[in-house]
Amino acid sequence: MKRNTYYMDEVVKTDKVDIRYLKRILSRILPYKKAFLIAFALLVVSSAAALLPPVIIRAIVNEVIPAEEGRTRLLALYTAGLGVLGLLTAILPYFYSKIMGRLGNKIVSEVRREIFFHLQELPFDYYDTRPAGKISIRVTDYVNELADFFTDYLLNFIVDILKLFVATVFMLVMSPLLTAIVYAAVIPLTISVFLIKRSVRRLFRHHRAKNSNRNAFIVESIMGEKVIKNYNRSAYNKEVYLDLQDSCAKTWLKIVRRNELLAPVSELFWNLGTLAIYAVALSLILGGSTAMAGTVIAFMLYMGFCSEPLLQISVVFQQLSQVSSNLERIYETIDTPAGIANASDAVTLEGVEGRVDYNDVTFCYDEGVNILEHFDLHVRAGEKIALVGPTGAGKTTVINLLTRFYDVKEGSVCVDGKDVRAVTLHSLRKEIGVLMQEPFIFKGSILDNIRYGTPEATDEACIAAAEKIYADRVAARFPDGYNAQLGERGEGLSAGERQLISFARIVLKNPRIVILDEATSSIDSETELLIQGALDTILAGKTAFIVAHRLSTIRKADRILYIADKGIAEEGSHEQLMQAKGRYYQLNVRK
Repeated sequence: MKRNTYYMDEVVKTDKVDIRYLKRILSRILPYKKAFLIAFALLVVSSAAALLPPVIIRAIVNEVIPAEEGRTRLLALYTAGLGVLGLLTAILPYFYSKIMGRLGNKIVSEVRREIFFHLQELPFDYYDTRPAGKISIRVTDYVNELADFFTDYLLNFIVDILKLFVATVFMLVMSPLLTAIVYAAVIPLTISVFLIKRSVRRLFRHHRAKNSNRNAFIVESIMGEKVIKNYNRSAYNKEVYLDLQDSCAKTWLKIVRRNELLAPVSELFWNLGTLAIYAVALSLILGGSTAMAGTVIAFMLYMGFCSEPLLQISVVFQQLSQVSSNLERIYETIDTPAGIANASDAVTLEGVEGRVDYNDVTFCYDEGVNILEHFDLHVRAGEKIALVGPTGAGKTTVINLLTRFYDVKEGSVCVDGKDVRAVTLHSLRKEIGVLMQEPFIFKGSILDNIRYGTPEATDEACIAAAEKIYADRVAARFPDGYNAQLGERGEGLSAGERQLISFARIVLKNPRIVILDEATSSIDSETELLIQGALDTILAGKTAFIVAHRLSTIRKADRILYIADKGIAEEGSHEQLMQAKGRYYQLNVRK
């Protein structure tokens, strides 16, 4: 898959509305159809109440005011009717908005939960090809716009069509000629607004792409803040940000300028329609027509009623294209196969001894060049294997295949004779503990971080695990001890202290297979000497894979594998490989 970075725009969608995605999102209404129908009924009654006042005002002007008898009674009756209608139009939208707000929030919450849950299941290569900022915007901004769609547009679209039809019937009954004039003004107005908004929507999609790039760069800059400062990249990053911001600002300015056309265009057609109605009404009055005053007032009101639904319908069509575009991105994430998932007949891995076999394994990342080819390795239960070799040779790949962070392209990886793809992920990873070169510390207490992989563990068990690996030194540095609250990504801790906490996690987890991926590289020599003895005790009887460059870390391994040329180039104990004076020997001589 092609990598997507902060300097690359996401594909800008066309105006085409993909019905498939709209059907999928609208199908989520079905469980809430009762609430939806109630909201629809409230909106229909409210809209009908808003359409009747012009008819009543026309009757007052044309019939009540000229009347000689019963005028007061009729006026009171019509006024009461207007009051009731006004009350309905004021109160009903509140209940409608409340119902649709809850409905929209429920549906959007379901979508947000679904996409977040699915992100937890997606394979590493999904994240390898996308910046974190662009992934996060799909869970936040794109989903938030769905709430607006359900709350403000969905039912209004249906009601606007109904309102337009009813208003047209009322106008035709009163005056077909004035109805034609109204539409002669309203239809060009709607078309003009539609075209302007369509151009604005296109610009807005470009702006979203630019904004997504900016968001991705900001997230990357925050995560790499220390590296940025260490390499004096702050000034350069400011320039990059200014370029991204300038691109966003220019696109936004185009949107603002295009939107500024809406007011004059609307005023132009509105005023032309008003003048035309007055001119025709005056002509009819001069021709001897009577009772035109109320009709003109009613039509002026109905012209507003007709223009508003037409404009709203055009807005909905524009919004649909954006919603469809957002849905495509959302469902692109939701529909991405988990890749690394439990097989339908997966079994639980139980009673693990720790035997590991790589059988004729071939693997490549992202359909590129093979990292491993026909790789064979057979590890006895309790054996300690060290992996050394040049950067990029495949050392970390070997252990990633064991944990099923990635799956083999060919061959198999087995634990106790069972293919790792045939057992449940939970049971597999429960028996494998991984210590990475760059441990991640979560916001929370030291205890919370130690028990992260074993949430049921007691405080006493966490503290005992920390003491075994000398992580109690970290807690002793804080007044609150183990309850000290750590900042995001372990802010305030040294790299070595973060690693000691991650060591304590593994001790507490107590897996049968332990992987140390450059796990001691961030620890100072003094601390390393302290934990070497503890590691000998912790790893006793366990199968271990050790990726390291420090001689002190690997020389005690039962076997050392020099990984190169897509496989195992050399194999043996430290003494054997040094005597052979091959690649491993050269690696140590250079040190």
